[in-house]
Amino acid sequence: MAAAALLLQAPFRTRPVETLPTGILGVDQLIAGVPRRALTEICGPDSSGRTSLFISLLAQATRRGEYCALVDAGDSFDPQSAARAGVHLPQLLWIRCGGGDAHGAAERALKAADLIVQAGGFGLIGMDLGDLPDAAVRRISLASWFRLRHAVERTNAALVALERQINARSCSALQIAMRRKETFWSGRLSGRLLDGFGVELENRKHYRAQTTGFEARW
Repeated sequence: MAAAALLLQAPFRTRPVETLPTGILGVDQLIAGVPRRALTEICGPDSSGRTSLFISLLAQATRRGEYCALVDAGDSFDPQSAARAGVHLPQLLWIRCGGGDAHGAAERALKAADLIVQAGGFGLIGMDLGDLPDAAVRRISLASWFRLRHAVERTNAALVALERQINARSCSALQIAMRRKETFWSGRLSGRLLDGFGVELENRKHYRAQTTGFEARW
């Protein structure tokens, strides 16, 4: 009977979820890091902190010696700023998919991300669609997102999509919504300089909305 009980229980056992820390204490306390072998969506409008959060992820991963990839659909990545934030650029593969129409850029980004996931060997893969029009990103079918999710489940990578709004829906294991709360300035009124901003982050995949915040300064 004991052996039979063990056999019945075995199919229902799940392995612990392995995550990548973001390096931001409040965020890691809220979401426990970004899950490996899964798709995460980070969404928000411009200047919402979505890129800052991903750069922090890149810095943490490359610091540990992991190889990372960024599929840049809008040619918006700034290597110098990333390096100043702690990203070890020799550990990063940067794929630029911009140029031409926005729908073509979205399709190229999707194909590039799929090839990188299939190749293996990367600890963190980002797909930045945040600078594309919403209509172009919405044209990516749910079936395409499902294939991408299924592919990353067979690897040890964390796949992160940066967008203005959630698009992969049920295909993403974690959904993070971000918005800017306040702006920090330095200097006198006649010559003030932008110093950074405070953002609010919400975990939308939790059964009850969970929020935290952090400051992005430079």
